[in-house]
Amino acid sequence: MPLLGQASGGWTESSSALRILNLGIANSVGVLTDDAFTQTNPPQVATAITAQVDQTLSGVLSGSVCFARGDAGGGSNFIGGPPAVGTGNVGILGVFINSANGNAFENTPGTASGKNPYVSGQGTFGNTLFEDKSLADGVALTAYNVGQKLFASKNGYLTNALAADDANSNAQLWEQGDIHAATVQNLQPTVIGIVKMAPDATQGDLVYDQRI
Repeated sequence: MPLLGQASGGWTESSSALRILNLGIANSVGVLTDDAFTQTNPPQVATAITAQVDQTLSGVLSGSVCFARGDAGGGSNFIGGPPAVGTGNVGILGVFINSANGNAFENTPGTASGKNPYVSGQGTFGNTLFEDKSLADGVALTAYNVGQKLFASKNGYLTNALAADDANSNAQLWEQGDIHAATVQNLQPTVIGIVKMAPDATQGDLVYDQRI
């Protein structure tokens, strides 16, 4: 537990929304896009805003989904937050460990280096940045439960598949498709993780085993 002066306290006595419980791969291959430092939060859907995000912060956040951004200038080896749905040459890589712009009273290696590590290749994590409402209508999400699959929302935050009902899934997910059509594999959105422990009044982490 950090002592006074050791952390900004952006997350309960920590500077990260992502809590590493069992590290898979900490990946620093890739250069941040320009908008990885300037995006608003939430970046794509500014209605039905989750209570889990600090809207005063700009840039990609700790605990948000890391995207391969082939749409960025230069094209190759760029990573960042979510572009608009339907943007080409974009894919899901993992989850950012740190916020690109850092935190008050801490060093800011992201802005200095243009890098921001993300976790990929399995591992177990606790994450306090996730969607808690349907982006379609603001209705509270179906409660996160053990065994549920986690996906990227349009805002690049973790979400379960269903919002208020099946019809709202495409309004919620960054990757569009029929999540129930098991025989049409190319329409299945990327599974980021499997829930192991749901957040509640006692602990605020969404705990999951990562799958990418």
